[in-house]
Amino acid sequence: MDVPIKNRTVAGQALAEELSNYRERDDVLVLALPRGGVPVAAEIAKSLDAGLDLMLVRKLGLPAWEELAMGAIASGGVKVLNDDVISSHGVSDADIEKVAEKEGKELKRRETTYRGDRSAPKIEGRCVILVDDGVATGATMEAAIDAVRKQNPGEVVLAVTVAPQETLDRLGKKVDHIACLATPEPFMAIGKWYRDFGQTSDDEVRKLLDEAWKREEG
Repeated sequence: MDVPIKNRTVAGQALAEELSNYRERDDVLVLALPRGGVPVAAEIAKSLDAGLDLMLVRKLGLPAWEELAMGAIASGGVKVLNDDVISSHGVSDADIEKVAEKEGKELKRRETTYRGDRSAPKIEGRCVILVDDGVATGATMEAAIDAVRKQNPGEVVLAVTVAPQETLDRLGKKVDHIACLATPEPFMAIGKWYRDFGQTSDDEVRKLLDEAWKREEG
């Protein structure tokens, strides 16, 4: 697909076509990484007539450079660390724990904000499609994959709009299939490959989830 891509909605529609062979299955669950992954995943779930829910993950940014991931945490107590980034920037264990504690609080806040008292979806034995609006280092998505794998899915699929090829190669060892619209080089940043990369709000996340959950309930 040509880049830059118009917006997350168009990206989701394009990814849904890439995943069209999953349309006739009744075991598919689409899990979005909030917040930016939700508009993308909503289009995929709608097209595939599949359930939509969240995989809550928080990036662990370097103390002095928050945009650079030194790891990530996910629901269920999963933590993934990038040892190369940590060692090359001299990050201490205490610094890692301080960042993890802060991001853990935000993860819990989002769980309450987005899901309320709705129970988590059943993952065991299902085909889980993990969706985000792009990946860079892949630390956040790696934590999401590990969190899903802990729950014994039947299949794990990765669906992202843009990513560096080297990141996809690494993540590909952990999933059964990958759908990605573009692997531009040099990569630099996810937002560079969208014409509209405005921040997705909590209200938009709740709205898209409510629409999907009402559709599921018929």
